[in-house]
Amino acid sequence: MTAALQRGVAGFLARYEGLRDRLPGDPRPRAEAADAFRRAGLPGATSGRREEAWKYTSLRPVADATFQQPVAHPAGDSRLLARLPPLEAPRIVFVDGEFRPELSALPASLDFARFADRAEYGRLARADSEPLVALNTMLAEDGALLSVPDGVDAGLLLLVSVATDRAACHPRHLIHLARGARLSLLELSFGDGSYLHNPVLEVVVGDDAALTHVRLQNEAPTAFHLSTVYAEIGERGEYDSFGLNLGGRIVRTEAHVRLAGIKGIAHLNGAQLLGGTQHADFTTVVKHDAPSCTSRQTVKNVLAGRSQGVFQGRIEVARVAQKTDGYQMNQALLLSPDAEVDTKPELEIFADDVKCSHGATVGELDADQLFYLRSRGIPDDEARSMLVRAFLADALDAVTDQAVRGVLEHAVEGWWERQAA
Repeated sequence: MTAALQRGVAGFLARYEGLRDRLPGDPRPRAEAADAFRRAGLPGATSGRREEAWKYTSLRPVADATFQQPVAHPAGDSRLLARLPPLEAPRIVFVDGEFRPELSALPASLDFARFADRAEYGRLARADSEPLVALNTMLAEDGALLSVPDGVDAGLLLLVSVATDRAACHPRHLIHLARGARLSLLELSFGDGSYLHNPVLEVVVGDDAALTHVRLQNEAPTAFHLSTVYAEIGERGEYDSFGLNLGGRIVRTEAHVRLAGIKGIAHLNGAQLLGGTQHADFTTVVKHDAPSCTSRQTVKNVLAGRSQGVFQGRIEVARVAQKTDGYQMNQALLLSPDAEVDTKPELEIFADDVKCSHGATVGELDADQLFYLRSRGIPDDEARSMLVRAFLADALDAVTDQAVRGVLEHAVEGWWERQAA
């Protein structure tokens, strides 16, 4: 099928009906997801219908856009990888949601399978309550199923998604770390044109295991990036996540994390650099379901033009989760009087021996600091760039791998150069 699909919910459902007999795996979860998506629709696309979780973000532009089935790409087209950072590491590459073995360099230290060959949805994702997860479950055709065995340090792995104009892709990824396993994952998303990238990633971190998950979202300026992550952390396990949002017209990065074992740790840090009319939403739900667990969330926003940044962070502490330590902080730097930030931190606590807090700050560049730099002969644009980089420095310092942090710093520098141009 090469013609543009019908817009909106009806268009996605029509695509499902056209593909349902060729989609991999058990058809029952897909049929249930299609029913859920039919009932829920795209948040904000139906007038008069209000959803609290989507209070600040409307997907009406997604409903108004048209997409078509991705076209086939020539095998071995290495031009698709021209924007990859020069890192010596294994990589798994998807183009328009399809695994590309000739562009990938598979790791030997972990087990890899394709969702297209072994359609496993996992047990954490909730297609019945999350409309974008329902959309993904309904239409997912491929993805990476990764498993790290007991005690194995799998090192650094790149998970790359490239999209082309008018494509709508819904990759489904699963990662399982067995007891004592370790993995560093750098997830990269970019493309050209106007397209939809709607991935779902499910992570299970076993006892004493550790996953470092860094995401660089640098989609095309007219693209839509709507990602959902589910993570469950075992006893003394650690999930250390950092997301950098740079591209996209409308972006939603949502994470649902459950601390299921005693002394588990979750870090959900991030930064959003937006300009023009970009809209990016960083939403998290952290569930403390075991004693003596720790969660940290620090998100920084740099907003120029008429952009809008959103942070919604929710910490839920169960009655059994005594000695919980939870923290949220959202900070925004407004570079324009027309930029907007919306922040909604929430705490729901049923235990009595806990330490939980949240905070938010909103400001602009310090006039005294700017004057000081300019009085030392530093041009205005360079002075502003220095102050922005200083604002972001401690956020990027949360990424301890020097090579990966270098990739993020290079991307931030490129963003600032585009704003100053």
